[in-house]
Amino acid sequence: MSAILIIEDEAALANAIAILVRGLGHTASTAASATLGLANLRSSRPDLVVLDIGLPDQSGLKTLASIRAHDATIPVLIVTAHGNLQNAVEARKGGAAGYLVKPLDLAELERSIQGLLQSAAAPAARTTAATTPPATGGGAAPLLIGSSAAMQPAFANIAHASAADAPVLITGPTGIGKSLTARVIHLHSARHQSPFVTLSCASLPESLLEAELFGHEKGAFTGATTSRQGHIERAAGGTLFLDEIGEIPMSVQVKLLRFVEDKTFTRVGGREDLRVDLRIIAATNQDLVAAVAAKRFREDLFYRLRVLEVKLPPLADRPSDIPGIASYLLAGITRGRRLALSRDALRMLQQHDWPGNVRELRNVLERAAAMCQGDLILPTHLPAELRAEPLSRTVANFPALDAALQGWIDDRLQRETNYDALLEELESRLLGLLLPRYDYKPTHLARALDINRATLRKRLRERDEPNRPSD
Repeated sequence: MSAILIIEDEAALANAIAILVRGLGHTASTAASATLGLANLRSSRPDLVVLDIGLPDQSGLKTLASIRAHDATIPVLIVTAHGNLQNAVEARKGGAAGYLVKPLDLAELERSIQGLLQSAAAPAARTTAATTPPATGGGAAPLLIGSSAAMQPAFANIAHASAADAPVLITGPTGIGKSLTARVIHLHSARHQSPFVTLSCASLPESLLEAELFGHEKGAFTGATTSRQGHIERAAGGTLFLDEIGEIPMSVQVKLLRFVEDKTFTRVGGREDLRVDLRIIAATNQDLVAAVAAKRFREDLFYRLRVLEVKLPPLADRPSDIPGIASYLLAGITRGRRLALSRDALRMLQQHDWPGNVRELRNVLERAAAMCQGDLILPTHLPAELRAEPLSRTVANFPALDAALQGWIDDRLQRETNYDALLEELESRLLGLLLPRYDYKPTHLARALDINRATLRKRLRERDEPNRPSD
């Protein structure tokens, strides 16, 4: 039996975690603030702390630092709703043993708690965690802007990748920022002071790609008048970023697999085995699982490259991040010129589907900045296809929603339901979608949407009652 301290200000969530913990055979105590949690910690040492970042009296990251100052060996599991990349990375740098994103998956939470308790029981694991120096990226690190719910799993995985040294596969659509993500991981890793070398696998023919990757000896092919290091040797000690990894031909995949497995390779035209220590981060916009099934990509190489995976969502899935991304891009585009987006122009940007993702957004903003003579970008400065989209979207503008509602209503009417039951289920689903946008804090939701707090809490209790675990 282990003692677990839960520092979480939302009583319903804290109680749910406590019920889960007790169901696993452990004891649980809860604290609704950092002050109460630290007081509990000083009076009785827990075996594990579950810590929310959004506490009412101080940041969970500051609380993490206080926990670490008090006892560097207690594992801390961070949970957060609308965090950002910096929070995720700082949590891992600050010594957090785990990082989960709300809404919490109970099975994943259970696995994390059990795994952290088992790791804490091994002295070697505690020593490793305590002696690993936190990485500190030098200079101005590139930014991944946003705090939308869609980005939270990506931020958590980036934080895990930054704290580890295993190969990483970054997936996502074209133009979403995979190379930027790779650089962020490198600059927050223990290899941040060593080279970051990029090779685009789609821009070179097969023969040249092999020479660029592994290097070549003098006379290896026509024009090879001298020996030359490849990208692998140039990245020694640091990170090699292989962009568009799905484009690598089979013959090169075989040689790359050998390097990934034992860190040895041979230059083109050479006979000597060379050994280089580096980390590989790969990226692709392709479905590599389908490529493996079609025999276009080696299955063994796929699994060796995808030890850790970061999936980046398309920009269309994160419209709430667009204002921040646009502001950041404009600052770089205008180079000191003060330029902002009007409310209507920003609304148009948020309503666009962005098939080209962040790259397309940057192009649109560059065009708008060139056309705008004042200090405010108006709808007239945006491309015609964006201006053609409606400024306000009603239910009638969402045919997919209409179709889904029709199917749902047909199903419910066949069950002899009534109007009150329909409204109750719709409200339950609506609350389930609204809560993540307000950090799973009913008080924030009530204040933002002008809902009576007591009424909201009652409806949430009624909504959660059927799914609440029993003691």
